[in-house]
Amino acid sequence: MSPAHSAHQRVAQARWALMFGNFTIGCGVMVVAGSLNDLIRSLDVSVALGGQLIAAAAIVMSIGAPLMAGLVGGWDRRKLLVWSLGWYAAGHALCAIAPNYATLLPLRTLSVLSAAVFTPQAAAVMGHVAPPDERGRSIIFIFLGWSVASVVGMPIHSFIGEAFGWRWAFGLVAGLSVGAAWWLWHVMPAGIQLPAMRLAAWRGVFTHPILMAIVLVTALTGAGQFTVFAYLAPYYRQVLHANAAETSALFFWFGAFGLTGNLLLSRYIDRLGAARIVAGSLALMALSLLLWPLAAGVVAMALIMVPWGLGGFASNSAQQARLGGAAPELGSALMALNTSAIYLGQAVGAAGGGAVVAANVAHGASPAQAYDHLHWIGFTWIVVALGLSTWAHRALQRNGGRA
Repeated sequence: MSPAHSAHQRVAQARWALMFGNFTIGCGVMVVAGSLNDLIRSLDVSVALGGQLIAAAAIVMSIGAPLMAGLVGGWDRRKLLVWSLGWYAAGHALCAIAPNYATLLPLRTLSVLSAAVFTPQAAAVMGHVAPPDERGRSIIFIFLGWSVASVVGMPIHSFIGEAFGWRWAFGLVAGLSVGAAWWLWHVMPAGIQLPAMRLAAWRGVFTHPILMAIVLVTALTGAGQFTVFAYLAPYYRQVLHANAAETSALFFWFGAFGLTGNLLLSRYIDRLGAARIVAGSLALMALSLLLWPLAAGVVAMALIMVPWGLGGFASNSAQQARLGGAAPELGSALMALNTSAIYLGQAVGAAGGGAVVAANVAHGASPAQAYDHLHWIGFTWIVVALGLSTWAHRALQRNGGRA
């Protein structure tokens, strides 16, 4: 076997292992939303309080992504990625045996520090080890792990939560994390160290209005999605009267179109451009939220979720490519900051949606009425994101496509 072929094989093995690692991280991030029905029932807390587990974790991941990127600059990336998955495994195992909500909340927030480390560092590592002509495809490939998690993870969490209890769903994430850590340890080359992000890189990002506008689009998109997405499981149960199988099927359906959207993205992004993909994705999400009141049953909801599924995950991947093309020299800082924006948007959306649900209940709303107006709030966030994205694209075009 030639040295070139051997090197190519090692990169391919690392790419698959990192994709599985991202799949594991995605399953862990989504485990609360998927098993929320049983979790709130088992711990005897409200839907709004259960949703704050999502918001609190998202805040930690939002702050942690850029902060941890600065702290781990000199680490061997093989050890860093494996240890982050080990932390994820231990944290979710402890969450699975948490006796009450007060114990679960801090354990959950500490566990997801791994997500703040793994996803941006996995992308940075793949950008470092992949050949230049395969770099873009390789990074998009490992982000498919998140899309696969939406296809498989959410329905499985929902099914396990309903059939066996939310603790088993957390236990599954712990087991996946152990397997992902073992795989990475055996295929990832040792000694990979990336340049630490300099203060000048951060200054260049934070003082650039176009780049910050693009990052803000990511946060606004996350807020729009998670205002509704965080509460889909109880919404399906209490409003649509969906049973456990129907709830799992709806999550699988949504995730399947999310994966389809990402696959289409990888095929057409070079032809259409990242900014157009983002605009199209946002328009698809807005369409689903606009049609939301027409979902009178499970079948109608499945149809209305198709545009959102196609655009939801593709928008984040396209945003990464968009930022990388706008300012390649600031790529490491932008990747960490955009990851932070994803989680910040999730925190704002989940917290805001929970506040609306709690307020509706406090004013005497029935369980079916508690989710009123969530889709209009999400729709507003998405429309604002679309307007800002359009402005940033035009501003970049005036600068010749570079920030």
